[in-house]
Amino acid sequence: MKRLVYIVFGFTFCFFSCGTSKTVESDGWKFIADKWVNFGVDRDMIHVGNIGDEYSKLVVRVTDAPLRMYDMKVFFDNGGVQDVAIKSIIRQGGQTRIIDLDGGKRRLSKIEFWYETKGRGKGRSRVAVWGK
Repeated sequence: MKRLVYIVFGFTFCFFSCGTSKTVESDGWKFIADKWVNFGVDRDMIHVGNIGDEYSKLVVRVTDAPLRMYDMKVFFDNGGVQDVAIKSIIRQGGQTRIIDLDGGKRRLSKIEFWYETKGRGKGRSRVAVWGK
């Protein structure tokens, strides 16, 4: 019985610690939001749910398939918009350059980006935005 309690406790601890592990990385970047994008040329929007959080830098990380990123628009809570030209191929597991936001620390409302997934018809990529 005592062994069963330890096993249940261990699984519970692992479950909750794994769920919080992607909020902050050791280098200070915080996960903001992500989106699965389909094959082809398209435009997508990520709505930021971290109300109250402020960021001065962003980076976009791509997993599962390479992606050609053309352009990105960052919309701020105060109505401002920053257009960021990316124009680069982001390899699977790669990321964009560090993007400095105009005006220092800002609250985000949404991020719009134009992209083209690369691959053989199964080019579904996960695009994740991180901030600092």
